[in-house]
Amino acid sequence: MSKEIVPGYGTLLADIKQRIRAAQYAALKVVNTELIKMNWDIGKMITERQKGATWGKSVVEKLSLDLRAEFPGVKGFSSQNLWYMRQFYNAYNGKPKLQPLVGEISWSKHLIVMSKCSDDQEREFYIRMTRKFGWTKDVLVLNVEAQTFRKYLANQTNFDTTVSESVRSQAKLAIKDEYTFDLMELSEEHSEKELERALISKVNRFLTEMGGVFTFAGSQYRLEVDGQEYFIDILLYHRHLKCLVAVELKVGEFMPEHIGKMQFYLAALDSLVKTPEENPSIGIVICKSKKRMIVEYSLRESKKPIGVSTYKVFKTVPDNLKGELPSPAQVSLLLEEGFGGGASTAKEPRGKYLVLAGG
Repeated sequence: MSKEIVPGYGTLLADIKQRIRAAQYAALKVVNTELIKMNWDIGKMITERQKGATWGKSVVEKLSLDLRAEFPGVKGFSSQNLWYMRQFYNAYNGKPKLQPLVGEISWSKHLIVMSKCSDDQEREFYIRMTRKFGWTKDVLVLNVEAQTFRKYLANQTNFDTTVSESVRSQAKLAIKDEYTFDLMELSEEHSEKELERALISKVNRFLTEMGGVFTFAGSQYRLEVDGQEYFIDILLYHRHLKCLVAVELKVGEFMPEHIGKMQFYLAALDSLVKTPEENPSIGIVICKSKKRMIVEYSLRESKKPIGVSTYKVFKTVPDNLKGELPSPAQVSLLLEEGFGGGASTAKEPRGKYLVLAGG
């Protein structure tokens, strides 16, 4: 290692680099905000000029040619993009839930959301998720095509009675109703151990499918209770909820006794592993299949926060997701509460868990 020119030079250099990167990021945010404002205003002007007029495609094409001639070094003035600006303005204007979000993501991501989502609540969901979790364009497309919106909002949990109101909506958004695991090498008939090994072998992709806000704490996580050993299939940590998450994998149909086993794991985790500043642990039972009424009855009397999900193994993402959805009012309330704050005030974990990027 080279010797420092003067004592503390290395620290000075690192601090300056960090400041430059912060300035670059801030500049990019400003550029994006201004670009979104400009596209909004252009879309508004086109919309207002068209009212009562008969001009359409040909006028926009001419407008595109003139703008590109006037600003030869500026991209984004194709006739198609001008129509997108009009669509953007009309899609968000006057909508109290959507209009405040226009500057939250980049223009290219707005195009994805507009083209692939026709429902306002679905658009709101993906914009908020993209902003909150820093999804790239590819990750956004993957989640839209996997119908993540439906998978989150159709989930089955008992969080209404077991999770504090301050984090309840965030907790609901931490569990999907169905997970899609890209494990092409896994045979149709597989054991729980084979499923676990396949998921851990691609842990980053597994964490991304789980939602991108989990860190990996271990597989076959050992608990010792009264001299006996017990092993949790997969132990995760939710960075926003500040809590441990026990995941149990079942290659068959959901059975009511799965809840009893998970309650035991959660009680042990809260007593033996959880630190005072962390929130109570939650559990996810992931099964090959489930009957919704059996799950509902099984969760009803549980005193520990548990969600029950299913999984499918696909080479490609399925086109359709089966499952019931909550009412529009419930969806709106969940989105508003789940992204509107209310996060735990507990401190970040102190290096206790292995952290792997999830998305």
